[in-house]
Amino acid sequence: MSLPLSGRHIAVLMGGLSSEREVSLVSGRECADALERLGASVARIDAGRDVAQVLSGLKPDLVFNALHGAWGEDGCVQGVLETLGLAYTHSGVLASALAMDKAKAKAVLAAAGVTVPGGGLYNRFDVAKAHVLAPPYVVKPNAEGSSVGVFLVFEGANSPPQAVIAPDWHFGEEVMVEPYIAGQELAVAVMGDRALTVTDIVSQTGFYDYDAKYGEGGSIHKVPALMPQAVFDRALRMAELAHKALGCKGLTRSDFRYDNVNDLLVLLEVNTQPGMTPTSLAPEQAAFMGIGFDDLILWMVEQVDGDGRKGGAGSHADR
Repeated sequence: MSLPLSGRHIAVLMGGLSSEREVSLVSGRECADALERLGASVARIDAGRDVAQVLSGLKPDLVFNALHGAWGEDGCVQGVLETLGLAYTHSGVLASALAMDKAKAKAVLAAAGVTVPGGGLYNRFDVAKAHVLAPPYVVKPNAEGSSVGVFLVFEGANSPPQAVIAPDWHFGEEVMVEPYIAGQELAVAVMGDRALTVTDIVSQTGFYDYDAKYGEGGSIHKVPALMPQAVFDRALRMAELAHKALGCKGLTRSDFRYDNVNDLLVLLEVNTQPGMTPTSLAPEQAAFMGIGFDDLILWMVEQVDGDGRKGGAGSHADR
């Protein structure tokens, strides 16, 4: 019996150059395994600066982008793929770059009617010198994911985080500083134009940081989230609106905070290439909705096919 992707040659990009390299290697492995179970001939590529040369030699039918973070999720690799005329999964150049830039994404989302945190961009040396917002607040890089380089400054803190001016800081000269929103950590995955469900994330490390996201037992996922139905529905609609406003395609995941005392639901960011590891939220939500991992991967490939992206310049242009 012929498998759904028999005869397809698919390159899976994983690893890459960002601080999320290790997570991407796991996502890539899981996706490549699924593609092989579906019958595809898979080339697993640890994406380095020679990725254009490697892909030019392989000439795959399609590129499955399992990269996370800078360079792989911010429009850079997408631009390379456009130049090579290769069809690829997930969002295009503009949506990827926009979603990765927290300040610009917040401006677009706010204009579309999505509730986002206050705060703004500040020079990292000014942030280290004195509190630019009244504590509690959050300091984070403007263009990173997986809670890399994030600091919480609590009420009563004597000084702001000094790590932002450490010699090994490599997340840019400007950092995003936002008021800390107390309450539940929530996530909503969107497939195409449909939000799946809401997950309530309970960190076991005190803060939903890198270890809580990817370490075994680092967090507990409550699917679906136990919360008022009106707020649950609001999170679904806001995730769909954000996905559309940024021009995203395929699978995304929106992260929220919900302050139940003040009934405040705030969208923190949209991830255009959510994790696909065994502890990742998007595939877990798909499974809850009856969509197995292999079916999710097949859907992502079929989305590229159905969008008419068969290769050629501009084949995955945002529109």
